[in-house]
Amino acid sequence: MSGSKKAGKAKKAAKAVAKQDVQGTHRATRSHDGPVLRAAGKASELADQPPLIALSTATMVAGALLRHPAVLRAGTRMLASHLIATGIKTVLKNGIDRTRPARAVKDGHHIGKGNGSGDTSLNSFPSGHTAGAVAVAQAVAHESTVAGLPLQAAAIGVAALQPSRGKHYVSDVVAGAAIGWASERVAGALLRIAGAGAAAALARWRAAPDAAVSAPAGGATPPD
Repeated sequence: MSGSKKAGKAKKAAKAVAKQDVQGTHRATRSHDGPVLRAAGKASELADQPPLIALSTATMVAGALLRHPAVLRAGTRMLASHLIATGIKTVLKNGIDRTRPARAVKDGHHIGKGNGSGDTSLNSFPSGHTAGAVAVAQAVAHESTVAGLPLQAAAIGVAALQPSRGKHYVSDVVAGAAIGWASERVAGALLRIAGAGAAAALARWRAAPDAAVSAPAGGATPPD
């Protein structure tokens, strides 16, 4: 098969997946969610930026006050991961306009280059709630698998609710999850580098007084 035919098939498959993404999400948005799902949707707002920053900061403070290094590390990693995920999703939201499903079922679906508009109904891509929830959950799981499990389950729940709430397409959610996962990995790498640098600086600082004491004073010749 020639390269052009393969490219044509791949393009056709991509269009079919995109069509299913839009149509499937619109069906979920139009469906009656009921009181349970409405309550769950409200609960999923805990994955918004302010609650996650508050949770991360509180974990850091608790770790410091209790002198519990693992809790302090988890809180630091949570906050760093969330901030990185927030930065990435903000850049993408500003650069890409995509109609949220709740509006698209009425006015039609649109996706294109962003114009920096403050219209949040055009900020469907990517899912910031999913990105933040996954980033924080993965940060906790890095320190404690057991402690991370409920947060990972909550992140999955947050992601699953977005299409039916008319907030995001499935592809927005997948992109948000990828951003959250990658952000936690980047945060971990940056914190390791920072930790190694701080440890080296502390070692040099501690060694400095010993070096000063052992050095000959005033150019005096040490005894034989």
